[in-house]
Amino acid sequence: MSDQAPLPPAEPRAVRISKFLSFVLRHNPHSIGLTLDSEGWASVELLIEKAAASGTSLTRDELVHVVETNDKRRFTLSPDSTRIRAAQGHSVDVGLGVAEAIPPDALYHGTATRFLVSILAEGLQRGSRRQVHLTAERDTALAVGQRHGQPVVLVVDTIAMRASGHAFYQADNGVWLTDSVPPAFLAVT
Repeated sequence: MSDQAPLPPAEPRAVRISKFLSFVLRHNPHSIGLTLDSEGWASVELLIEKAAASGTSLTRDELVHVVETNDKRRFTLSPDSTRIRAAQGHSVDVGLGVAEAIPPDALYHGTATRFLVSILAEGLQRGSRRQVHLTAERDTALAVGQRHGQPVVLVVDTIAMRASGHAFYQADNGVWLTDSVPPAFLAVT
């Protein structure tokens, strides 16, 4: 009998493909020799070809399955299904081409308590991403915060932000985006 703990089961293939797509379409398309257009789109056929050449084989059916079943709707297929992109979360320079939108009166952001002092002093900053991510559902924000430690949910006063000239956008998957949230517009729930 071994003294070592058993290895965790391998991730399901769909999860591995989703992580691969997130990395390539959000952060490093050049890692497989792929180029995104100005709005983050890539040819599905070229993505499959470049992925295979870099050692990650996937089929069109697997790709469509991941897009359609991802609980966070991380990816979008074009209406004709010839192009794919990450819905949001990019660190590469793309513009999603989404129009400015009027958000609900309040949006939420989940984080860990260890970041709270800094956030309340400096506001929410985009960090390595193109924009700050917000949600209209408090429970979603709480779940996000739990991924980072002891969770805390911040409420964003979107009415006051818009009155001060801040713009909001809604990604294909429903995530709300803005460039930053100054501390004056944040409250802890």
